[in-house]
This record gives sequence, structure tokens and C-alpha cells, in this order.
Amino acid sequence: MAIQRVASKWAKTQVLLQNQQVSPYIPLTQKYTRATLGNMLENTPLVYIKPDRGTYGNGVMNVQRHGEPDAPAGEQPAECSPHTGVEYTLRYGIRSETYANLDALHQAIHRHTRGKFYIIQQGIVTLKYEERQFDLRILTQRTPYRNWETTGIIGRVAAKDMIITNYHGGGSVRLLNELLEGNVSPEEAPHLERKLYELGVATAQQLQTKFPGIKEIGLDVAIDEQLNPWILEVNTLPAIFPFKKFFKDKSIYRRIERYAINYGRLPGRSKRRGSY
Repeated sequence: MAIQRVASKWAKTQVLLQNQQVSPYIPLTQKYTRATLGNMLENTPLVYIKPDRGTYGNGVMNVQRHGEPDAPAGEQPAECSPHTGVEYTLRYGIRSETYANLDALHQAIHRHTRGKFYIIQQGIVTLKYEERQFDLRILTQRTPYRNWETTGIIGRVAAKDMIITNYHGGGSVRLLNELLEGNVSPEEAPHLERKLYELGVATAQQLQTKFPGIKEIGLDVAIDEQLNPWILEVNTLPAIFPFKKFFKDKSIYRRIERYAINYGRLPGRSKRRGSY
């Protein structure tokens, strides 16, 4: 059976929200509209706006709210000014633009989305590495024994002034222990790492209930300042080259490779030798 790939972020999120073990790790995610933009920015100062289908962080934007939003109509004290000085900074790539109201902000976002299906997601205030944001890529694969196993975790650190951590967007790769050092105590680190490995397996098992042909997933996970993991998105065609290039422990990649050969992602060694 061919490996099933699922492009829609929205479809995958809806499946994960049906699982009580996984759903607490999903940030609030909605279809992007002017209304959802306003509602989410009333309740959180940071949101991310992403194309429903896209790779390498292309098309991703974020919005930072500065100041507190006005009270809802009918709840604002008479002595309060109707304008509280709220501003919104829209960031994409290395560019940023500031808008004084939601209508202007939405119009600017619409110029980028061009009516295509985008989602809007609650932003997570994450741990930092050398003053830059990072997230984790958790690789979970179907084993030859037909169960799921998390086979590796690698960190991705955003390039300067970038809002995405992807390697193709200038991000750098770091090992998990490098990123946790200074952020997590030696006593907490093993517990957090175990939780991440288990989260990869639980996510794969849940997605398989709807998409039975998937064989591998890559979870992009942020860690907030309270050490809670958050699943930012799940990729069903995860890159595996970083695990070969950056891990000194070659046994990690050998296991990844063995599983990938078994389910057809990579050709067997004999076939590769014969192709030279």
C-alpha cells in the first residue's frame, strides 16, 4: 500500500481534537476570517496565520497585539476613552508592519491570503535558545511490527528576525539536550523527553484512525515557559535527512532508515547499490 500523505492542516487538527489524550496539546485553531482574527486577538496577544496546505513555512504570518483591547460594547465604563491605543504588528518573513485597527490589519492579511484557505492559531510564548525561538521536530514511524515508535527528536532554532524555524527558512538544527539546558532542570528533562516521545506515538495512533495509510509523521512542537508541549502542526512527509546529518549517534539514523525502508519511504540498500 502506498504511503498516505495528508496535506490539510485543518483536516489533521480536526482528527486530533477527537482524542482526549492529544487534544490538550493542540492550540486553539480556527479557520481564518475577519471575525476569528478579532475574537482570537481579544483573548491572546499573539496569533499565527498559516495556509491550510503548504510546506517549509511558506506563507506563514503572525500578529502581535500591543495594548489591551477595548471592553465589549455595553461593558466599557463611561469615563473610558473608546480608543485604548491598541496596535497590531503583522510579521512575515523578515518584514513587519504595524496597523492601528483590525480592519486595516485584516486587509493587509487578505493581500497575502488572496482568498485562499488559511487557518489562525493561538500563538505560544515559547522557551528561547540564545534569545531566539525554537521548536522541536518529533519523528514517529511505523515499525516492521506494525506499531508506532518515536525514533528521534531534533530542535530547530529560528534565524534572526524570522518567525519560522524551518531549515529551509534559514533555521539551524540543534540537539534536544542543547535546547533544554538552561531552560529545564536535570530532574525535569527526562520527564519532558519521555512525554514528547509518548506524544508522538499517541498522535500517530489517532491520525491513523482516519488516515490508515500513514506510515510516518513529523510533529512540530513548541515548549512554553511552563514546560507544556504544544503541537503546532503535523507533517505526513517529514524530512529525515537532519537525523542523518546532525546526530553523532549513527544508530539513531540507522533505525530511522530501517523503518523507512520497511514501509517503502526509502529503497533498500541493495537497490541503491544497483542504481549507481
